Amino acid sequence: MADDLTPPGSAPVVLDRAALERVLARASELQAAIGDAPEALSESQLLELGTDVGIESEHLRQALAEERGRGLVPPEGGLGVWFAGPTVVAAARVVPGTPQSVLAALDATMQRDEVLVLKRRFPERLSWEAQRGFIGGLRRWLALSGRGQHLYGATDVSATVAAVDSTRVHVRLVASFRDARSRHLATAATACTAFLLAGAPVLAINVPAWLAAMPLLVLGGATLIATRRGYRRLLANATVALEQVLDRLEYGPAKSSGATALLEVIAGAPRR
Repeated sequence: MADDLTPPGSAPVVLDRAALERVLARASELQAAIGDAPEALSESQLLELGTDVGIESEHLRQALAEERGRGLVPPEGGLGVWFAGPTVVAAARVVPGTPQSVLAALDATMQRDEVLVLKRRFPERLSWEAQRGFIGGLRRWLALSGRGQHLYGATDVSATVAAVDSTRVHVRLVASFRDARSRHLATAATACTAFLLAGAPVLAINVPAWLAAMPLLVLGGATLIATRRGYRRLLANATVALEQVLDRLEYGPAKSSGATALLEVIAGAPRR
């Protein structure tokens, strides 16, 4: 029954013209019945609306789950995004399991393979941060999982789950690199300032201004390009790492070799 379905959100569903007209007509009826406040349209009413126009409830439930996760990544703008890139990368997928089993598997994966530690725990959400100190450094140096551990530089990594049905869960992973981008931008600004100051004394000996500006134009420009490429490479690697985490949820983790398993025990990594 539609009233028994509970996952939140909303996502686009492909409709033909006739179905779209029926949806709009039914939505107008519901709006007239409940008043002018669009937020009064509950999820059960939305699911009932979908049933009325022939949309499968499982598709609506997945759309609702996806929309809930999409709101976790606010839009970004500004000079930092234009120059370096966003502070956040995300990946999402529907995987088999229940919210509890998927969160448990994610926690084990993040701590074992990405050298992260649990930061916050909520009923449908977990967040992690990098494991610092001697043990964290030892585990990274040993490269226990054989992966690049590209999430280690994130300010935090979070996972939100929403049940699609009794056997499937929508997972959205979000990694924030706010601190890393700030460091990249600060490095670029410091280097450009240093190159600008290096050219200032040359002006005192009547050297043309364009020649005095050469350190800034050449070295500063090269620094800006390298900084931009480095940060964008970091984001690209992190996106691949998030997708790999989802791959392991969907298809299962790879088996550890005996040597790798022994190293995991020595360094205190959670076992598979």
